[in-house]
Amino acid sequence: MDPLKSKFSEKSAALRDQIKAMLKEHGDLIVDQVTLGQIYGGARNIKMMVWETSNLDPVTGIHFRGYSIPQLQEMLPKGPDGKEPRPEGLFWLMMVGEVPTEEEVKWLTNQWTSRSNVPEHVFRVLDQLPKETHCMTQFAIAVNAMQHESCFAKRYDEGIHKSDYWDPTYEDTMNLIARLPRIAAYIYRRTYHNDKHIAPDISQDWAGNFAHMLGIDHPDFKSLMRLYMTIHADHEGGNASAHTTHLIGSTLSDAYLSFAGGMNALAGPLHGLANQEVIRWIFKMLDALGTTKPTKEQIADYVRSTLDAGQVIPGYGHAVLREPDPRFMAQKAFAEKYIEQDDLVEVVWKVFAVVPGILGELGKVKNPWPNVDAHSGALLVHYGMKEYGFYTVLFGVSRALGVLAALCWARALGFPLERPKSITTNWVKQLVAKQKQEA
Repeated sequence: MDPLKSKFSEKSAALRDQIKAMLKEHGDLIVDQVTLGQIYGGARNIKMMVWETSNLDPVTGIHFRGYSIPQLQEMLPKGPDGKEPRPEGLFWLMMVGEVPTEEEVKWLTNQWTSRSNVPEHVFRVLDQLPKETHCMTQFAIAVNAMQHESCFAKRYDEGIHKSDYWDPTYEDTMNLIARLPRIAAYIYRRTYHNDKHIAPDISQDWAGNFAHMLGIDHPDFKSLMRLYMTIHADHEGGNASAHTTHLIGSTLSDAYLSFAGGMNALAGPLHGLANQEVIRWIFKMLDALGTTKPTKEQIADYVRSTLDAGQVIPGYGHAVLREPDPRFMAQKAFAEKYIEQDDLVEVVWKVFAVVPGILGELGKVKNPWPNVDAHSGALLVHYGMKEYGFYTVLFGVSRALGVLAALCWARALGFPLERPKSITTNWVKQLVAKQKQEA
């Protein structure tokens, strides 16, 4: 058994026993109360699932196993240039709750390299799709096309004991994460670069090789990919892509089917596709203003016209966060450190200076601050990736780290099929009428 799997087996078995004992003694403990507003409002803030890998605080933002993004940037082993953390280290942390050593991260990099060969038929499937097919559609199809190799599906058919479900799920997770950069890069080069594909460079780390296959070999872009893959990896379990992956996984669908479903959720404009919408909105604004160097006053006028038209400002507002997204701030710090005098980056910062105040004046937005999507596009454009239809695929490759680590934990802890109870509006009317009578 490999060292990560062995450690995961030990950690998950111990926590499974703790949970079993805790539920036996405190299973009837009331955790939360649900309001009609929450029921009709998308189950917002209802505590109803367990997600071991990360937790989102409304003020301080995302914490991975208790560590903030700045802490991770300091503590996790970094890329060869010593600048940004390697995503392999974050995956190790999410899996076993321990900051890995340099050697453990190198082992994981080598593992993913050895598992990264994509079956040839997956490329043939992609080649049958029209090139104008959205990149996220291609991505989900490619993931589904690999499902026939699922270790979990095969062992389930053979009659595996439920206490061992986590083992083949771990193998599927390792294989799938290893292959995603190759698939994503193939989609990018196929769609936007006339099928001029770039062979993998197995001497590089996971994110560095991804940047290489995309065709952007600038050393700082490799650092950006390491940062991007780290900060986008997980955002607790309630977001749409994570929850969808968890829900599908709870039916005992394998990692491929579960993750593909999560990617279909990520492709929605109110979720991961927002990173595409942000840069498109900025390009549209610059075109309307006729300049790449607008003033804050010009931006403020355009923002107000956007709001007056009944539209939102992409990249601003978040369901949970009540302060600027630490992931936005990490990208801003990256730009301040490595990028000089980029008009688009400057625009993003001016929008950041203008939008929160305008949204705050309206009094309708609980969080007027930027989220992660508000900055990523400008950084990608700076390094030459102007094709924003691909941006959400980058998000998806990163998000695999968190949702698949969580799927391993769900299987190890024996979480059941997720099946919340729904109600009808007529039932609600009767409840309200009854309460009025009793009052």
